[in-house]
Amino acid sequence: MKNIMILFLGLFLATSVSALAQSETISPARKQAIDSLALEKVKDLSKYISIIGSKETQFSEANRVMDRAEELFSPGAEMGVSSINTNEIAYYKVRRYFERLMALNYDRVNITWYDIQYISDLERQPDGRYVGVVTVFQRFEGTSIETGMNYKDTTKKDITIYVEKKQTQIAGRTIEFWDVMLGDVRVTETSA
Repeated sequence: MKNIMILFLGLFLATSVSALAQSETISPARKQAIDSLALEKVKDLSKYISIIGSKETQFSEANRVMDRAEELFSPGAEMGVSSINTNEIAYYKVRRYFERLMALNYDRVNITWYDIQYISDLERQPDGRYVGVVTVFQRFEGTSIETGMNYKDTTKKDITIYVEKKQTQIAGRTIEFWDVMLGDVRVTETSA
């Protein structure tokens, strides 16, 4: 009798977990909204990187923008840095990447992102989150007037996108929503 009870309890829990997992799927309309939010956050990052890297940006403004940009990322995310002068790719924590970008030794820096698009659909992970990848192309131009140094490159980058259900309190009620966070930014290719 005890074994039968354990069997029924096990079946009940398995059915409950399966039903819960199925109820957590994202509808096509919700997925489209999430995709739009993910692409919007990547475009925001592009704008923030351009502001932080610009030599015309005041130090206090660059720091404010760094704070905003950091909010786009999941904890521990890293950003890749490459150069046409070396085959090495260095990875830095997000804040450190922004600090290095702000300190580049150029008189003018222009960074533009283009051709932003999903390259992998959102896939559900065992922990309940969804993960996808957005690819971008970054055009970097740095000019030093005094030395006449002019550096340009184009880098293809893959940005990991995390989508997870979160909760917030509004007027005493718990509201669930899907949130998008950016993960690691990996360099996949660099060219002149």
